[in-house]
Amino acid sequence: MGGLVMTIMATMAGGLVGAIVTLLIVGVCLLLLTTKDKHGLSALQRLSTRIGWERAKMAKHNIYRSGPLGRPAWGTFQLPGLAAASQLSEFEDSYGRPFALLYYPSTRHFTVVINAEPDGASLVDQEQVDVWVAHWGQWLAALGHEPGIVAASVTVESAPDTGIRLRREVGSNMLDGTPAIARAMLTEVVQTYPEGSALISARVALTFKGTDRSGKRRKQEDMGRELASRLPALTQSLNATGAGAARPVTAQELCETVRIAYDPASAVLIDEARSHGDVPELQWTDVGPAGAQGFWDKYRHDSAWSVTWQMTQAPRGEVFSSVLSQLVAPHADIDRKRVTLLYRPLDAATAARVVEADKRNASFRATTSSRPSARTMTEARAAERTAQEEARGAGLVNFGMVVTGTVMTAEQIPDMIAAIDNLGATARVLLRPAYGSQDSAFVAGLPLGVVLQSHLSVPAGIREAL
Repeated sequence: MGGLVMTIMATMAGGLVGAIVTLLIVGVCLLLLTTKDKHGLSALQRLSTRIGWERAKMAKHNIYRSGPLGRPAWGTFQLPGLAAASQLSEFEDSYGRPFALLYYPSTRHFTVVINAEPDGASLVDQEQVDVWVAHWGQWLAALGHEPGIVAASVTVESAPDTGIRLRREVGSNMLDGTPAIARAMLTEVVQTYPEGSALISARVALTFKGTDRSGKRRKQEDMGRELASRLPALTQSLNATGAGAARPVTAQELCETVRIAYDPASAVLIDEARSHGDVPELQWTDVGPAGAQGFWDKYRHDSAWSVTWQMTQAPRGEVFSSVLSQLVAPHADIDRKRVTLLYRPLDAATAARVVEADKRNASFRATTSSRPSARTMTEARAAERTAQEEARGAGLVNFGMVVTGTVMTAEQIPDMIAAIDNLGATARVLLRPAYGSQDSAFVAGLPLGVVLQSHLSVPAGIREAL
């Protein structure tokens, strides 16, 4: 309608030529808005992403140098990008367990990280797996009733095992009078077992608002005291989901995790220090990379290269508990891999409005056509079931997924990309590289509780409308 009005006004002002020019401009704009690829992105979105990347590249915003010879005047190894202004502190919960508390001044968010030790589904009855899945759904639904929660994320990381922990464990338990054959067997185990083995870790990050109900800012000490009383219940409820013995992550552990993510070569040094009984005392200003550079389709940081993908389409149809098993499992062509599920829980009132709106829209699409497609009918039935489940007390969350693969050399990148593409197909998800924002997507894949929607220059509602 707006284009038609502009065409009529141009005809009155400039005649037929003006009307044709206006009509062409309107047609091009409509074409950019309506032409979409398989990921659901319009041509205008892809064009704006490319323009933004070129501007950032010309301003050299994609290059980061830190340390005494770096760009920051304070000479520290500060984290780049979205996590640059983050502040780390440590408190103790009501059980006396220390936990790290991250604060983001720009968004006024506080994040706590929980370390999980999943039991795994091997040699476990399907009935037990179903119980775990049911409890996980209840845990996500309960997040919608948690006061002040903004988002949650689950990060499953697979990395090569250095073998240092196994050597330390065997060496500390081997006695002087051990028989020669037993000593030789254990020595061979220490030398051969780490080859091809992997270390899998899982962490849950919970992000809370840093303001009270009246909108007043809360200090880190006040937020630390409140979360200290709430963390025991959150970690205990995770035990029933198959997460194992969940416990809060300390500040030292979080520093080591982020340091190894940006510089995988430091993992051996940290394990070596721990094997000698020394704890590498890292500060939050020491965990960033000495040098990093973002490219259009990859990210260079210290001793490694990384590529990050984002999920653009969730699995269709029925989803079983093993749908992501191959995606999160270690892979020979990927040195380190992180699969991060991002959740944004909705409160009960918002969830009710959303499911009812989806139900009305799906019903309208199914009834307006004389011959609706099978996909339209399936969407209508799914919306009906979702509304019924929400009415019975089920929770509703918005979710996404970020997959980051890391290799040590640039020559390994093509093999890693091919492996991730194949793994995405097995998980029935559609993955797209985070073109032009590899550095930001890399941070989003870390267990730091960064809420990407809060850092957008264009509001999320406008972007979705385009």
